[in-house]
Amino acid sequence: MTLRHDITGAGEPVLFIHGALIADAFRPLVAEATLAGQYRLITYHRRGYNVGEAPAAQLSIAVHATDCRELLADLGISRAHVVGHSFGGLIALQLAIDSPTFVATLVLLEPALVLGESGPGYRAAIAEAQRRFAAGDAEGAVDDFLRRRFGADYRVQLDGVVPGAFEQAVANAKVSLDIEMPAAADFHFGPAEARRITQPALVVLGANSNALWPRFGETHRALLDWLPRAEPYVLPNATHAMQLQHPHSLAVRLVEFFMQHPL
Repeated sequence: MTLRHDITGAGEPVLFIHGALIADAFRPLVAEATLAGQYRLITYHRRGYNVGEAPAAQLSIAVHATDCRELLADLGISRAHVVGHSFGGLIALQLAIDSPTFVATLVLLEPALVLGESGPGYRAAIAEAQRRFAAGDAEGAVDDFLRRRFGADYRVQLDGVVPGAFEQAVANAKVSLDIEMPAAADFHFGPAEARRITQPALVVLGANSNALWPRFGETHRALLDWLPRAEPYVLPNATHAMQLQHPHSLAVRLVEFFMQHPL
């Protein structure tokens, strides 16, 4: 499968794996000169997010991880820094397990793990979003999905940095809500799986995320406990939309991390 992708900058490769709904969510981050001036930045639209592509009936996280590996191989890249946001964080974790030689470092931006005390509430939220979408309220389902994660004023933020992002999210609602969210709910990742990931991992939490939804803090703590080489970072004044809200601050921290762990 040919995946739409873009490459900017030069240097050690960095692969960005976007989360649900908004395929262009990394656009402000990769535009940061701090990153693009030192690294080869690769963004792509995951399977199901390419214009004119019919969403698959089923799409596992393992399939997405294979897509990542094949994209890197097609580009002649045998090893890269890997950044995954939300659902993309699950793919990054699976890639590190399935194809460890391709992954030099991991940056996990609030991966969408379903675990612990917050797990039942997360599953209920997924089911509610699916119910609203199935009832024909795609905009309402997307609005609730993003509001829970990004905060009440998310539309102003989105429109300012990625014009048309909400419309893109509504257009992608079927693949995100009907296909990806069940895959996230079924994804098992615990201490045993984490021990297989030996790469340095930067585990990032938005400072305001836990107030929106405690599952973000629970996931952050679990990953720091489980991953053998995890490093914490809390991005000030940020929610789950961190790469949209504070791309410069995040870019500076990523460069520091990559420089500490070169290929």
